[in-house]
Amino acid sequence: MTTGRTDGDSWGLAHSVGATATMVAASRAVASQGPDALLDDPWADPLVRAVGLDIFVRIIDGEVNFEDDALMNRTTRIHQMTVRTRFFDDFFTGAGKDGVRQAVILASGLDTRAYRLQWPAGTVVYEIDQPEVIAFKTDTLADLGAIPTAQRRTIAIDLRDDWPAALREGGFDPTQPTAWSAEGLLPYLPPEAQDRLFDHIAALSAPGSRLATEHVPDPNAFTDERLQRITERWRSFGFNLDASELFYQGERSVVVDYLGTHGWEVTAHPARELYARNGFEFPEDEFAGAFGDMSYVEATLR
Repeated sequence: MTTGRTDGDSWGLAHSVGATATMVAASRAVASQGPDALLDDPWADPLVRAVGLDIFVRIIDGEVNFEDDALMNRTTRIHQMTVRTRFFDDFFTGAGKDGVRQAVILASGLDTRAYRLQWPAGTVVYEIDQPEVIAFKTDTLADLGAIPTAQRRTIAIDLRDDWPAALREGGFDPTQPTAWSAEGLLPYLPPEAQDRLFDHIAALSAPGSRLATEHVPDPNAFTDERLQRITERWRSFGFNLDASELFYQGERSVVVDYLGTHGWEVTAHPARELYARNGFEFPEDEFAGAFGDMSYVEATLR
């Protein structure tokens, strides 16, 4: 079942699904502030400012008070974003150390890994996203003087379209092992498109390729009630977006199970475990508890 989403809809970074990419970048920017910063993303702040959504600029300037909210307060958001960002950073860094020289960032949004990670020589990083999103980030970072730390190739296409063909046309080599990331992406895809995404990745991957993504055991995690609560929380802080118009609902494949039966060797890292590994307490807010069984997933193609 869908709500506000439609086949073929598109977006920039200031509205619809694209605004959530800006929200994530704002969290990375906050986590990168100060002498004891937990992250080091120098490009998140100027990218958010360039998008120009007032609420996110005010967040990174410390002008929005979240402290009365158990889930969205500054410390909780910094910890959540630190756990998530470090997981995917370590995934790509580890793949590079093991000799993987081809990476694909799906729905790249305002991801800056092609500019801030220390990629091994000869690495090619492909970024796939909506044409408007790709153009904005490329032009903004060029104006800022940012230089990619790998060979960066952009594939401007919707993931619901024939992105595998576009990726090949962009120079992608399916005979070489690849490190793939699908970060914060799956709920924005229709259930059948999630399966199709993983099928395409497997078809494009040489043995030894790797995949990083997230896993929520409950295939119906995003109920109307939960989406309404997300919307209310967002709006209480001035973020005027309806979560029910962003996420595709309906039962979908369980990520770990689907990958495991389609040729991947899967390791799931529970979020609670990663919080503890980073020295953080997992938030015990009621809403967070609904996603307490979430895991970050690494998989290797057999």
